[in-house]
Amino acid sequence: MTTICLTAAQALVKYLTAQMTEDGEPFIAGVWAIFGHGNVAGLGEALHAEKDQIQTLRGHNEQTMCHAAIAYAKQLQRRRTMAVTSSIGPGATNMVTAAALAHVNRLPLLLLPGDVFANRGPDPVLQQVEDFGDGTVTVNDCFRPVTRYFDRIMRSEQLLTALPRAFRVMTDPAECGPVCLAFCQDVQAEAYDYPATFFEPRVWRTRRPHPDSVELERVAELLRRAEKPVIVAGGGVHYAGACDALEAFARRHRIPVVESQAGKSALAWDHDLNFGPVGVTGAASANAICAEADLVLGVGTRFQDFTTGSWNLFRNPRRRLVSLNVAAYDAMKHGAEPLCCDALVGLEALSQALGDHAFAAPDAALKRDWFAAVDPLTAAPKDSNALPTDQQVIGAVQRASGVDNVVMCAAGTMPGELHTLWKAPRPGAYHMEYGFSCMGYEIAGAMGIKMAEPDRDVVCMIGDGSYMMANSELATAAMLGIKFTVVVTDNRGYGCINRLQMSTGGAEFNNLLEHAHHVHPSRIDFAAHAASMGATASHVTSIAELEVALAAAGDADGPVVLVIDTDPYPSTGPGGHWWDVAVPEVSARPAVEAARKAYEAQLRMRAGG
Repeated sequence: MTTICLTAAQALVKYLTAQMTEDGEPFIAGVWAIFGHGNVAGLGEALHAEKDQIQTLRGHNEQTMCHAAIAYAKQLQRRRTMAVTSSIGPGATNMVTAAALAHVNRLPLLLLPGDVFANRGPDPVLQQVEDFGDGTVTVNDCFRPVTRYFDRIMRSEQLLTALPRAFRVMTDPAECGPVCLAFCQDVQAEAYDYPATFFEPRVWRTRRPHPDSVELERVAELLRRAEKPVIVAGGGVHYAGACDALEAFARRHRIPVVESQAGKSALAWDHDLNFGPVGVTGAASANAICAEADLVLGVGTRFQDFTTGSWNLFRNPRRRLVSLNVAAYDAMKHGAEPLCCDALVGLEALSQALGDHAFAAPDAALKRDWFAAVDPLTAAPKDSNALPTDQQVIGAVQRASGVDNVVMCAAGTMPGELHTLWKAPRPGAYHMEYGFSCMGYEIAGAMGIKMAEPDRDVVCMIGDGSYMMANSELATAAMLGIKFTVVVTDNRGYGCINRLQMSTGGAEFNNLLEHAHHVHPSRIDFAAHAASMGATASHVTSIAELEVALAAAGDADGPVVLVIDTDPYPSTGPGGHWWDVAVPEVSARPAVEAARKAYEAQLRMRAGG
């Protein structure tokens, strides 16, 4: 047997360069790295040796490097991803939040944190957390509950089994998620004679599981007996490349489609069978159809509470739930009739089983009435002196956007408003991380999207709160010449949660900056801050100025940041649905007591009382 003598770190990097997609591209598109004593000597040297084969990128925060990698994978429908390496200690734990984000969103990510010495000779090393009762525990054990596969590399030859297992998970549509290979720092530097065959190129196919014949016929029969079905399109439609299959299925059988946050843009906004966003931040048109539906067909959705209105949306007492999902865990949720398979082949098979069976056309007036109600909210304001609303900002960005734009966000006010109001013209034009709704994903995520699709114009919508959480990758984007536009809506605090606090009877407290404990009022010049990191930045004072600035953004050669002050209180009135946020049973405040009574009424409604 022919062998190659390599350090474990060299072997890992060499293996990464040989793992290919069906399109002939490396599955690992690059490695984000912040070096420290736990990875610089081993992985750092190995990456330098292979710098012509795999690109190493330097970021400014381990969490946001992961966010960039995750957004890259999400925008490419999981066909490729990136790896991220850190040192031990805080570098590793900084990545735990991002691992949870990838886990919730079912996205591939390869995490390579350094670890302690396997031989324990220098224990305790710098940044080592010692467990008084378990000598095998390190901080990297934090990754266990938030990754799909976890391994600790304590001997060089363990890579021979760990790496194929890691790639199997990242490329399996049913189990896809983040992988953590905690890499002991002494092992990184140890040499071993690896079989040469281990480094031969390997193509990782995207498996497309077909439906079970019994499940397929059962679901087809349920559909035949239904009168008012609805399709809830989730992120799995995008991941499976099933947008065209969804359109063909809906068209042939005349079934209205509603979209979750992850599923939005599966159909173009103006498609006659797309009745809009569903659930808590949904359109009145979509939610009305769901309330009457006697069969709900979820396609690639986790049925998150925002999608289901905390399971108070689907009100028809004869309602049956069907879940077409590649993951059995999701297909069986809430007593659903499962159709466990790939979304694309599942829709095609189900359509064939139904034949030409079609339903009565949905009421088109629902959609017309919805847009008549909300289009005025995004129109340019007549009073140019009034503080703009977030809805008017969205309108300005929408008018400046073309078919090749990608709008993205993650947390705060904008996810709800964008889900409700944004008109996505094509699949992939809407990128929302709302599974974990992680503040700080936005700027790094926008960079990752642009890296995935460099020909697209990417617009990041972000509030001042999320900007303050994580903005350092603006400097990375400027350094790398990665161009995207960031629109910062400065409502001077956490406006979204302030409104939620008020809606549950709470006093305005600790959300807006003026209501937080302070000695001096907060005055942050976000444009100056962004400019100091290399972005082209400006502060605009009106929607008209914002539109001019958006038009001029195309001339920049790196990130552009546009800051606009907004009113923290208005939100979209039409549409939406109840969301289960528990209100205190006992309070000295009458507003809370009133909110509790309304809350209990909704609970009774969900219980059928």
